[in-house]
Amino acid sequence: MADTFEHISVLLNECIDNLNIVSDGIYVDGTMGGAGHSSHIAEKLSVKGLLIAIDQDEAAIKAGTDILSPFGDRVKIIRSNYSFMKEIIAGEGIEGVDGILLDLGVSSYQLDTPERGFSYRDEDALLDMRMDNRMEKTARDIINDYPEEELRRIIRCYGEDRYAAAIARNIVKAREEKPVNTAGELVDLIKKSYPAKELRKPGHPAKKTFQAIRIELNSELKVLEENLKDMVELLNDGGRICVITFHSLEDKIVKNIFRECESPCTCPPDFPVCVCGKKSLGRVITRKPILPTEEEKSINKRSHSAKLRVFERKLQ
Repeated sequence: MADTFEHISVLLNECIDNLNIVSDGIYVDGTMGGAGHSSHIAEKLSVKGLLIAIDQDEAAIKAGTDILSPFGDRVKIIRSNYSFMKEIIAGEGIEGVDGILLDLGVSSYQLDTPERGFSYRDEDALLDMRMDNRMEKTARDIINDYPEEELRRIIRCYGEDRYAAAIARNIVKAREEKPVNTAGELVDLIKKSYPAKELRKPGHPAKKTFQAIRIELNSELKVLEENLKDMVELLNDGGRICVITFHSLEDKIVKNIFRECESPCTCPPDFPVCVCGKKSLGRVITRKPILPTEEEKSINKRSHSAKLRVFERKLQ
């Protein structure tokens, strides 16, 4: 078990640089985690500045409270999902913020703590995968209760696994005998669904399915898609939002929403003037995502698939 919330912040310098932090500004870290990004933001703030650090994970709240305590009133920690950021900011009596950071996906601590049930490497761990332990539903409920066609859809869409149909079929067949409760049981069913030649290739065959179940349980893509534009609209003039993604599904959502925020006009291309009335919210800073350096990738294996996209708010 991981005793402390250890987590190496991905693309740390790139995020801090792109936030353009001003000492008396107001910033929001929507995914505080181990407070790596948060502590570096807080370091740049004066007593007039404020960082609101949000996380839904109980362990992250405990770790973040300890790590960020030296900054006193410059930091306010709130246990919630970043989907409620708009309400949280309004509740603090704040009209706009100068920067927002999202570091999406699962943390190293969550993966390294067997009882959290996120990892396919802990064979005896119960399938849990809740990012917020106040949730009643767990990964076991998805595995044992969802219809075969829904399991197939989730694994195909969220895991992008070409063997989704076979995996779903084998899960349903197995659970007719007894519930599928542990990571090891699910891994065995996934391996059974793969052709032998595929199992000999690099990479763990269960990675995609575990990702898919986790995304479904925690509504990760839905939360991102439904709230990212609202977060852009929370920014003050010149404020920036930095979003770190770890797989293509997240990155595509961020890229498309940032593009729509920059160019929202829906008028036909041959119209001489815009008549739809939709105004740009600002500009995309990263035409191509910022990637980790080779040095960072050698130090932090979690950074390999990371991509950073940045948007800057410009008021009309």
